[in-house]
Amino acid sequence: MNLKKLMQFNNPPRKNQNNMTTPHLKKSIGSSSSRLALLLIALVFACLGIRQSAQAGYVVTLQQVGPNVVATGSGAINLNGLTFSHSGSANPAIMPFSGNFFVRGASIYTGPASSSVDSYFVPQSGPTLFGGGFTTYASSGSGDMVGIFEGFIYGNPRSLLSVPRGYVSGTFLSDTATYSGTTLASLRVAPGTYVWTWGTGANQNFTLQTKTPVPARTAIWYLNNNMFVSGALGPTLPAGWSLVGP
Repeated sequence: MNLKKLMQFNNPPRKNQNNMTTPHLKKSIGSSSSRLALLLIALVFACLGIRQSAQAGYVVTLQQVGPNVVATGSGAINLNGLTFSHSGSANPAIMPFSGNFFVRGASIYTGPASSSVDSYFVPQSGPTLFGGGFTTYASSGSGDMVGIFEGFIYGNPRSLLSVPRGYVSGTFLSDTATYSGTTLASLRVAPGTYVWTWGTGANQNFTLQTKTPVPARTAIWYLNNNMFVSGALGPTLPAGWSLVGP
């Protein structure tokens, strides 16, 4: 073994021992930033979820279903802080706006006919109209009667929330009402979302959502026996119209 080989044997080439080179450092910083960004996004969605849960309340959706308009309601109502007004009877009906001097405002009641209800005074905090026109009574209804009125009675500001007789605050509610042979336009309902609130706690709000029907497209399929060959789009159906079989 000569001197050169002996020196190589006693002093082998060293491997790079630097575990935090510049590329590695950049990669580490980049990974930390990504994790931090994902954590912040998760926190934002969590906060939004908490807020949505706290404000859930009762929601009634009004939309066109074939030749009818259907109201579907569900959710819980928190009666804390409300003052009892009276007990009575209510029918499913919608009043987008009434300009009558004696009763001026808007209301919607969803549930079965001739329902026994308890009504509570609520602070005026929502719209006094969500369209125009008159009162229309539903053809049928089911479930738990729930309704709200906001406006003026004999010129005095008045807002009333109605729930089933003996309702226990926070109990889940569910109901429907069907307005047969009508449209949102004939009911004079303006599309949109309308909210009445009486506090900042959970379930202290009543929300009405009116959905505009999306125009339906027809389609033509060309078949070879029962095998699809090609297709083409047909005309758009007017609102409230639907296809029927031969």
